Amino acid sequence: MTRTAFPLEVEDISALARNLHRQITDAEAPLTHLALMNMLVRGAGYRNFQHLRALSLNGERKTPPSAAPDMMRVTQVLRYFDVQGRLTRWPGKTSAQKLALWALWIRLTPDRSMTEQEVSGALNRWHLFGDAAILRRTLVEMKLVTRSPDCSDYRRVGQAPPSDARALIRAIQAGEVNQAAAGHFSPAKSL
Repeated sequence: MTRTAFPLEVEDISALARNLHRQITDAEAPLTHLALMNMLVRGAGYRNFQHLRALSLNGERKTPPSAAPDMMRVTQVLRYFDVQGRLTRWPGKTSAQKLALWALWIRLTPDRSMTEQEVSGALNRWHLFGDAAILRRTLVEMKLVTRSPDCSDYRRVGQAPPSDARALIRAIQAGEVNQAAAGHFSPAKSL
């Protein structure tokens, strides 16, 4: 009998590993083959293996649904923002930089052509360390903003933020920044 292969795409292998570790340490019963398959696909954002199987067989979805946000990572990045939601300093880690930029990206006007000065002005309103150039450059590198070859035309790229970015944006909008800085941020409240 032949087996049907079900490809599994994972947005972030590190988040998958943390999710698997948490599920395995929380498991009360011995792990069966099906239990391990369910853990893997839950870590990738599916409800269970049958959910992945049904979507694959129907051809409904090629990419996995959004995985649960890594609230530990969101809490760490929240500490780079002040109470008004401004980025206070440029994170040292690339992964934190990329997540923090989503909070600035959401504030750029969608579907509008902007000059370099307009983009810099908008970014300057939302950061405090005085380096709009690094923010612009990184937004372009992440493909969150497009730029013409002569740098005269910038446009925000319309796309859905990943789950960690959505959680960060919601927390900033809800004013939970000062709670994260004080160590009192409750991940459950932001979901």
